[in-house]
Amino acid sequence: MRASGTDSGTPRRGFGLYVHWPFCVSKCPYCDFNSHVRETIDTARWHVAYQAELAHYAAAGVGAGEKITSVFFGGGTPSLMPPETVAGILDAARWHWGFAEDVEITLEANPNSAEAGKFADFAAAGINRLSIGVQSFDEAALKFLGRAHDAGEARRAIEVARKAVPRYSFDLIYARPGQTAESWRAELDEALALADDHLSLYTLTIEPNTGFAGAVARGALKPMDNDAQAALYDLTQEIMEQAGLPAYEISNHARPGGESRHNLVYWRSGQYLGLGPGAHARLRGREGWQAIQNRRKPEAWLEQVERQGEGRDSLTVVSAHERAEEALMMGLRLTEGVYAENFRAACGLDLDAVVPPERSAPLEEAGLLVRTPEKIVATKEGRAVLDGLLAKLLA
Repeated sequence: MRASGTDSGTPRRGFGLYVHWPFCVSKCPYCDFNSHVRETIDTARWHVAYQAELAHYAAAGVGAGEKITSVFFGGGTPSLMPPETVAGILDAARWHWGFAEDVEITLEANPNSAEAGKFADFAAAGINRLSIGVQSFDEAALKFLGRAHDAGEARRAIEVARKAVPRYSFDLIYARPGQTAESWRAELDEALALADDHLSLYTLTIEPNTGFAGAVARGALKPMDNDAQAALYDLTQEIMEQAGLPAYEISNHARPGGESRHNLVYWRSGQYLGLGPGAHARLRGREGWQAIQNRRKPEAWLEQVERQGEGRDSLTVVSAHERAEEALMMGLRLTEGVYAENFRAACGLDLDAVVPPERSAPLEEAGLLVRTPEKIVATKEGRAVLDGLLAKLLA
């Protein structure tokens, strides 16, 4: 995204706002996000609480002098939010910080007909990008994944999104047990026919404390083996590159300029504020960078915000070396790599000092890394073994 970079050509890191809506209609068996099912929700209290937490951080000087470059409503299922709450949060954020001219404002949505019916209302509230949790166009796969929509609803929701907002994306999950290369190719072909400028394609992972983790422990579910997963991953890269939506991150694909600007704030180690239960933040403070995590339980967060204006559970000062490790871990996921200029801005250290050239040289010779005076880039082969690559870079 060179057009959104600095004068030196280094990509812009940005200042992001994340808003977490913690409620879902049901819990999917693969999901380890901070999501909860509640019979009733006092939406008026939540509306006030989000604005109170925004006001608290604005008064504390967070992001002083910066404009918000991206807003992301995640969850949970934020398409269950009242559109007027979304509008209220955006109006308050614009008042406190102002928005960049090209601000990206994304809301995650489920394809259920009732939620898709609100897409136009969300657009009127200020949403200019929708991220739709399709997960599959195969009916049996949707049932396996515990989704509440069918394939027809998914297709209709994409068409509604196309008319409602300037940009949209959707997610698919692959490497499901028993999935073949032929069936995945067919699913990707359909996805590409419906896609805008971005697709998120995730391999199925078995996270602890999820329904699928319990099924694996009982022997009721056998995940796809690593070699088969790797073959589907390679097939995915081939198909997406040929279609003009290459990977710009391990699981995310876009046409040039269609990248998720909000996620790039994370991957480029920018500053971001998180609102809502369980939300995280990385903020510059008087003592350096701060890592903030909010209380996870919705009721606990809500009551704390009503008492003291913020719902944080912990605040930790992040050392320069910890921040450097984060910048490498996040940035090497990107095909653009880690720019030395952004790295220095993120942690105050020189990239050459943290990763001396003599340490990276063997990885370059092995074809896992490319190093220039401006940046370090993990190759496709390097990103496939990223954990091991990082361990060697930080040894």
